[in-house]
Parts: sequence; C-alpha cells; structure tokens
Amino acid sequence: MPPQPRVAVSGYYGFGNTGDEAIALAISRELRARGAAPVLLSNDPAATARECGCESAARMNPVALLGTLARCQVLLSGGGGLLQDKTSARTLSYYLAVIRAAKLLGKRVVVFNQSVGPLSPEGGRKVARALRGTQVIVRDRGSLATLETLGVKAELGGDPALLLTPTPGLTRDPNTVIVAPRGDVTDAAAALHEVTQALRRAGRRVVALSFMPTQDDAAAHALGADEVISTRDPKRALDTIAASGYVIGVRLHAVILAAAAGVPFTGIAYDPKVLGFCKDAGAPSHPTFLDAPALLHEATTRTAPDWTAVHAMKARASLSFDRALDLH
Repeated sequence: MPPQPRVAVSGYYGFGNTGDEAIALAISRELRARGAAPVLLSNDPAATARECGCESAARMNPVALLGTLARCQVLLSGGGGLLQDKTSARTLSYYLAVIRAAKLLGKRVVVFNQSVGPLSPEGGRKVARALRGTQVIVRDRGSLATLETLGVKAELGGDPALLLTPTPGLTRDPNTVIVAPRGDVTDAAAALHEVTQALRRAGRRVVALSFMPTQDDAAAHALGADEVISTRDPKRALDTIAASGYVIGVRLHAVILAAAAGVPFTGIAYDPKVLGFCKDAGAPSHPTFLDAPALLHEATTRTAPDWTAVHAMKARASLSFDRALDLH
C-alpha cells in the first residue's frame, strides 16, 4: 500500500477567525477522506492540531515552515482570500513567498479555492509572476476574471467550508434570523441595527453571531439583538446557523455556512469576495450603504438563493480536492 501523501496547507489559520477555521476544518477532513495527511501552517499550531485532528506547524517560524514544505509532497495555498494586497502588501508577500519556497523545493503547488484580489497594479504583477505554470483553482467567477486580466489560467472550484455539515437532528426555527457583522465595516452598522429592531418588532428572534470575537463582539452587541453568540468554533457557528431561518452576513463565512446548511441568506458586500459568492449562488446582496427596507423584506420573506447553483458550488468544491491531489 503506497504511503499517504503529505499535504502542507497555507492559510490564515490559528488567528481566531471562525471563517478561516471553518476552511481549515473542511480541508483537513476532505484531505483525510482521500487518504492524504494534512499539515496546516498556523499561528497557533497546538489549537489547530486539536481542532482539526491533524498535524500543524508554525507559519511564521522559518525552520518549521521550510521543514514542513520539505516533508510534504504538495502545497495547497488556501483557501481564503490570501492573494490580495488590500489588507497589506506584507500579507501578499508572505503567501507568495511560501509558494516560491515550495516550488524551489520541487513540490507540487496548487493555489486552492482562493478569492484573488483586490490587487494593486504592482500586486497584480507579483501574482502573475509567482503563479506562472502553477495550477490555480479559485472559488468564485470574479477571481477567474481577475486572473484572466493578469494572464493567469485558472479553474473554478468552491469554498471548502461548503462541504461542512451541521450536527444531525437540529431543529430549525424559521423565525430566528442570524446577523453576522464585522467590527471594521462601520458603513452598514446603523442600517443593520435598524433592520434588527424591525425584525424584532415583527416577531422574529434575532441572534447576533460574532465570527471573530476580538474584532466583532462590540458590533454584535451594538445591534440590540435578542442574543449574542461569540465563537471561534466553526462547528458551533454552523449549528447556530443551521438552527435558524435566515442569515444576514457581513462576514463571508456566515453566508457560506448558511449555504452549506441549506439556510437562505443575504450578503453585505464589504469586499468583492462577498459579492462574488452571492452572485455565484444566485443570492441577494447589498453594498455596505445598504437599503434597509429591501433587506428587511428579504429576511422576513426568507428570500432564497438558487439552490441548484449552491449544489453545483458544493460539487465543484468536492471535485477540486481530487483535482488538487491529481486523483482525476
């Protein structure tokens, strides 16, 4: 029997962001299901190893990072929104450096189910150079278009968190609405508060879900919801969403986990990746200066996405693992 291929996974793991931890959990599960041994590069390797049930190594320790790459056959760069320089140029430089190091060590490299961009002109040139000859799988059509302008060929996959499943036997309450804010997206705060109060007056139970406690807790409490749930645990976030009737998500993975659980949703597009996901899923979305009455109507009528499109996204996400491991 051939040995298990070891797969290094580079992402924004171990920082207490529930969305990225959902990606880490899904990737580790899907790789193990295909007979691979994942090694996740993390800011908190002990916590990542415990939560994902696999090996983890320190992402910023050069010895640990290079040792991991040397011992693995494949590097998956992603998922998540890693190849962008909106956050900082250092973010982009780090992920491109990991890709270059793996290539220099002769490893198979796959840019895996990422959203690409926003990119400055210089950032775009760096990405184009680094990805030359690399297999690239992105999670939305907007990223395909971005890479096409850079002359980079890519294929369409899907966010790995779409493959997570809620705890069996949960009871769904159609009158519960989840609102998942972002603490750094202040443009939407007043309208989200207005919608939250209008939903409560209409007899809905509103739960504010904080996906990154250090950043989102204050925004979640400011909504005036019936309950605030603050968690770093993707399983708890998914089960909370699965037990609700509708999700309003500023956080991207609030709407992705809603799609995974079969709960209708609206995205607040503070970033192109949120707009891209909602567009691909046939779901409503709003800019950060949002139309509160329209959002209220969507939540009260439980406006659904195109579930056929969501099913296709899940199928592409699953197939992307086989493509990345060269199983097809």
